[in-house]
Amino acid sequence: MTVLALVSAGLAAQDNVIDEVIWIVGDEAILRSEVEEERLRAEYEGQELKGDPYCIIPEQIAIQKLFLHQAELDSITVNESTVSHQVDMRINYYISQIGSKEKMEEYFRKTMSEIREEMMTAVRNQMIIQQMQSKLTENIKPTPAEIRRFYKTLPMDSLPMMPAQVEVQIISFEPIVPFEEIERIKQQLRDFTERITSGKSQFSMLARMYSEDTESAKRGGELGFVGRGQLVTEFAEAAFALNDPKKVSRIVHTEYGYHIIQLIEKRGDRINCRHILLRPHVSEDDKTRSLATLDSIKQEIDSGRLDFNKAVLQYSQDKNTVMNAGVMINQNTGSSMFEYQDLPPEIAKQVYLLKEGEISAPFVMMDETKNREVCAIVRVKKKIDIHRANLEDDFQMIRSMLEQKLSQEYIQKWIEQKQQATYIQIDPKWSGCDFQYPGWVKE
Repeated sequence: MTVLALVSAGLAAQDNVIDEVIWIVGDEAILRSEVEEERLRAEYEGQELKGDPYCIIPEQIAIQKLFLHQAELDSITVNESTVSHQVDMRINYYISQIGSKEKMEEYFRKTMSEIREEMMTAVRNQMIIQQMQSKLTENIKPTPAEIRRFYKTLPMDSLPMMPAQVEVQIISFEPIVPFEEIERIKQQLRDFTERITSGKSQFSMLARMYSEDTESAKRGGELGFVGRGQLVTEFAEAAFALNDPKKVSRIVHTEYGYHIIQLIEKRGDRINCRHILLRPHVSEDDKTRSLATLDSIKQEIDSGRLDFNKAVLQYSQDKNTVMNAGVMINQNTGSSMFEYQDLPPEIAKQVYLLKEGEISAPFVMMDETKNREVCAIVRVKKKIDIHRANLEDDFQMIRSMLEQKLSQEYIQKWIEQKQQATYIQIDPKWSGCDFQYPGWVKE
């Protein structure tokens, strides 16, 4: 059964629920229908609830209401553009699964405006709760001495085995694209513009056929509603300057290639538009010349005539690493250490057999952010073999363990205190539970 069929089944089941107030938390009521909806969602998504769902789910909703009430007292708000963007992404996902807005309305048995409003509320509350929890625990910053004491209390066999990791420096640059290739791309985009403005072709059809932004091409080049800050500067300036959906922008050059853009709709400080992206193609001769240049740089470094860090500043075109001595950053962790599977495949192959301080031969790799080939050399700055977690190699991870423990303890105490200070009433039929926080049922 598909996710959407499951959602439909869950909504159908809700039609048979006789609604009633089962909990009151402060001024907020928890309805039986809310609990049933969450139970069905968890069931259909395969989420395991360890215990009676009719005990676990109301308690979870009650805890959320405590956080939301405190957030209101503390005037915590969220960026509505961010909320709207998240909802747009969810709606676009559902539509891609179902096939159309009309079918989505049929599945949810609600109008699109009703679906959107419910999603906005759910996403907004989720973001507010996260901000409230962050505010409550923002001052939990253990000192190095506290981290060392915490580490000493941990049984050795409770410490996780840490995988092999590597720290990598990179010098990369894009092969020079001949002027003739750039002109070929621009002329093709001019031809597209002429076909669109003359009515011979639709922008969306050309995007599906020719755009090299493969994801948006599936949607006729449509990006969905985005804010200015979500777009690269050159693209944003051209897109937000458009006012007529029948017009096509000038050719726009960004780090990703060359674009033409068509406005679909503006909504406040957000925009929905289509684009066609074409990238200049690099010949094998161009790549060979770039590899030869990198090989010369490597020889200069190996001979001691050039320092790797200085070579990064002098030659590398990787804007994400050039000001950090070429050190790559793991976007998943924020650390400079990578497990091999987290590195781009071409880099992982190069560094696996290198020792600390060694530099790879020049190679060609795909820059995933730009979806184009670049030439590179990499240096292994540090290597750590598989080992049990320790303070020397895994200080940040152990600090995170302690921060998480202290945060959980603080949040638990906060909830217990809020229970005592908040009016709570539970229908007797729903109170005979072994709650995680017993303070709900007051003597």
